[in-house]
Amino acid sequence: MLRIAVQAKGRLFEETMTLLQETGIKLESGKRLLLVPSRNFPMEVLFLRDDDIPQSVADGVADVGIVGENEYAEKKKNVIITKRLGFSKCRLSLAIPKEAVYPGVEWFNGTVIATSYPEILSDFLKTNRVAADIHVITGSVEIAPGIGLADAIFDIVSSGSTLVTNHLKEVETVMKSEAVLIENPKLSDEKRIILNELMFRIDAVQLAEDKKYVLMNVPTENIAAITEVLPGIKSPTILPLAKEGWSSLHAVIREKEFWDIIGKLRLLGAEGILVVPIEKMIL
Repeated sequence: MLRIAVQAKGRLFEETMTLLQETGIKLESGKRLLLVPSRNFPMEVLFLRDDDIPQSVADGVADVGIVGENEYAEKKKNVIITKRLGFSKCRLSLAIPKEAVYPGVEWFNGTVIATSYPEILSDFLKTNRVAADIHVITGSVEIAPGIGLADAIFDIVSSGSTLVTNHLKEVETVMKSEAVLIENPKLSDEKRIILNELMFRIDAVQLAEDKKYVLMNVPTENIAAITEVLPGIKSPTILPLAKEGWSSLHAVIREKEFWDIIGKLRLLGAEGILVVPIEKMIL
C-alpha cells in the first residue's frame, strides 16, 4: 500500500483530486477523513496542511506527496522531487508599495520584509547581498505594508490582483512554482512498483492534456503535402476510402497549433474534418 499526502483544501487539493480521478483512482466516499483508502488501487490518501507535507514524507509518515514546489523549497526536507505536475502554477515575488520608485534589489537594504517563506527569502537576500529584516507572518502577508508592519512583502503571486487591491506592485520574481510529486528517498521496492504504476497513469493523462485527435478526408494526391503540415506522433494514419482518389487521414495535433494547421489543411483540400478530445495517451 502506497500512502500519498495531499493538501486538505484549496486549489491544489481540487487539482490533485482531479488528477487522481483522471488516472482512474477511486477513493472511498462518505464522511471526510484524514486517511482515505482507494477502492481500486493499492494506495491511500493522507490529507494534511500543505506546509506539513514535506515533513510527513521525509519522516516516512507518507511515502509520497503532492505539494507546491514553494513548500518543498521552503522546508528543505530530505525528500526527492519525482515529477513536476504542471498545475497550480504561481511565483514567489517581492512586492513594494505602488508609489515607490524601484531602482533594483538595493532598494530592500535596511527594509523590513513580511513573508511566510523566510528560508527562500533569506537565501535570495544573501545571494544578492541585501541586508534586510525578515518579519514572518503566517497569513494575510499582503496587508503588512498598509498597516505599517513592513516596508515590503515576499509572497505567492498568481494573477496579481491581490497586490493591486493592496496598492502593491511586483518588482522581483524569486522563484516559479508548480505542484510537484515528492517521495521519501528510502521507498521500499514494493512501494516503488506501485509508484511507478501511478507515474505511468499520470504520464498518460498529462501527455493528452494539450492534444486533439483529428480525422479528415483528403485528396490522395495531396497526402504528401498534408503530411508535411500535419505530422502525428510518428506519422499520420492513412486509410483508403471507397471513393476513388480520396483517403481518410488521422493525426494528433497540439491545441495551440490547431487553428493555424486547420487553415492549411483546408487549402490542401481536406474535408469533413472531425476534432476529438483525447483523455489519455500512451506511447
